[in-house]
Amino acid sequence: MVGYVDDAIVGSQVRIRFDAGFHDNAPDRAEFFYAQYAGLNGPGPNSVVADLNFQQLYLRAEYAQTNRISFFTEVPVRWLQPQLIVANLNPGATLTNEAGLSDVAAGFKLAALASPHQYLTFQFQSYFPSGNASNGLGTHHYSVEPALLYYQRFSDKLAVEAQVGDSHPIGGSSCRNPCESTNVTGPGTQGFAGDVFFYGVGPSYLVYRGEHLQIAPVIELVGWRVLGGLQTDCLFGSLNCSDQEAVSAAGTNIVNLKAGARAMVGNHSSFYIGYGHQLTHAFWYKEIVRAEYRYSF
Repeated sequence: MVGYVDDAIVGSQVRIRFDAGFHDNAPDRAEFFYAQYAGLNGPGPNSVVADLNFQQLYLRAEYAQTNRISFFTEVPVRWLQPQLIVANLNPGATLTNEAGLSDVAAGFKLAALASPHQYLTFQFQSYFPSGNASNGLGTHHYSVEPALLYYQRFSDKLAVEAQVGDSHPIGGSSCRNPCESTNVTGPGTQGFAGDVFFYGVGPSYLVYRGEHLQIAPVIELVGWRVLGGLQTDCLFGSLNCSDQEAVSAAGTNIVNLKAGARAMVGNHSSFYIGYGHQLTHAFWYKEIVRAEYRYSF
């Protein structure tokens, strides 16, 4: 029933998902969304973007021979629209939209518990640097994402789903000269990419059950804690962000509240639409809208 917490149930399906996020103010934070700013000798965009809107379209295919193990792959396409640039390697540059393939993912699910009322699933997902990092379409490094997923049905109408995991970068950029941050002891001593711990929980309640249609609203609390890495910021005292520095992103907490509903049509199809909003001072985006279609077989 959930829309943002990963699904613990193991099964064969095709999923099409569309996200529209608004007002990302630190897109290179820990190289979780995209790569380090090129002005700090990173592989990422030439601009320091202080306000970014984006859309992502994902096509995911999952195949399961049994209800305990499945394999999946996901291909994303990303669109970026910078709303505010505070620095650029080319002073005369203007706002430029970008679009293209982002970082492809693949992985598997393995269920330790698998019943109609309860699932406990280990999910392992890998990301590959297939997006053009200089255009903000990828992170320019591999990463792995182990997670535990849980599903519990308490009644015919009430269910709860949850997740906990870690996004771990493999490789990634280094903070090297110029790197003005006092949080870094010297050039090349700290990776720009960092681990991001994530968690989420989402109860759902079936409010309508017809012969061919079921509708269930769901509320989800989703959070991240950045455990390491850096992000680009304006150097203190610099005029109009003429100089930049890499500051520590470790300890950043981000929490979002998501509200939506899933409609199940027949035995195979389901639709989800939902909206999310930041609850903390730090954020990946202030607002997000998600629409999704799944076909299970």
